[in-house]
Amino acid sequence: MSLPDDHALTEDGIAPNGRGRVLVLACGALAREITALTRQTGLSHVDLACLPAILHNTPARIVTALRAAVERHREDYDTILIGYGDCGTGGEIDALCAELGLDRLPGAHCYAFFEGVDAFAARDEIDAFYLTDFLARQFDAFVTRPLGLDRHPELRDMYFGNYRKVVFMAQTDDAVLTEKAKAAADALGLGFERRFTGYGDLETTVTGL
Repeated sequence: MSLPDDHALTEDGIAPNGRGRVLVLACGALAREITALTRQTGLSHVDLACLPAILHNTPARIVTALRAAVERHREDYDTILIGYGDCGTGGEIDALCAELGLDRLPGAHCYAFFEGVDAFAARDEIDAFYLTDFLARQFDAFVTRPLGLDRHPELRDMYFGNYRKVVFMAQTDDAVLTEKAKAAADALGLGFERRFTGYGDLETTVTGL
């Protein structure tokens, strides 16, 4: 399956191809990583469908969108895995999974399962602003424009004054993405740390399918 570009994954998501028995119903921010894992491990029985990644900017809408997607696809698959953490929903995704008898990815958010839930929990980084590969590519769409920093750069310190650094959790060794993440840190007036995580617990979960 050829992936749409990041703009499509951000605004539209993607539909499944309908060839598998297992559906991963995920955030558009994870599409590239999940597709890479299924290709590497030959998981031809696994399909991927993604909701728009921009839903993360309004987490109250995620559960409604997930419920509708599960209802739309459930009859076509033996198993559905929810490809989200809690993602700012205050336990609502877990409640939905319990109601519908589904499992989701481990951890509160993608930063946790990319680094590994236990390793992430052991860190004391309340002053770190995290980026993944996807967020480094889509920094303007998720941060700059939604926060109005392109129009009102004076708001930067109000939003980010309590942060100390940007931590780029890199899933791939990509020099271009590293430069994008550094540029994001510079734009926010923060320090920069690159931390290669690979796919972390996402790999364990997906390959376990």
